[in-house]
Amino acid sequence: MLYLILKALISGLIIAIVSEVAKRQPGFGALIASLPLVSILGMIWLWRGGQPSGLIADHVEATVWYVLPSLPMFLLIPALLRRGIGFWPALTAGCLLTIGLYALMTWIGPRFGLKL
Repeated sequence: MLYLILKALISGLIIAIVSEVAKRQPGFGALIASLPLVSILGMIWLWRGGQPSGLIADHVEATVWYVLPSLPMFLLIPALLRRGIGFWPALTAGCLLTIGLYALMTWIGPRFGLKL
């Protein structure tokens, strides 16, 4: 249980750092947010949990394919915000787009031999 709390605290700390840095320097906050810290922590938690290398490798490879459908969200949200759309509608539209693209990836990916 202590290990789970430690993982949550470290992960939460990263989010807090990103939000605080982004208030002062949006570009630097974006750089920190774009780092694959969540993926790296996930790999570390899997490894520390005694998971086999093959499972970790599958996780990392699947992550690559799931990053791709998330990228358009980061183009849609700023475009909507700059056109005067409110934050919540823009965020909702970006999330819905991402959910749709994730669904498409999970449907199409295995047809091309991707292990998702």
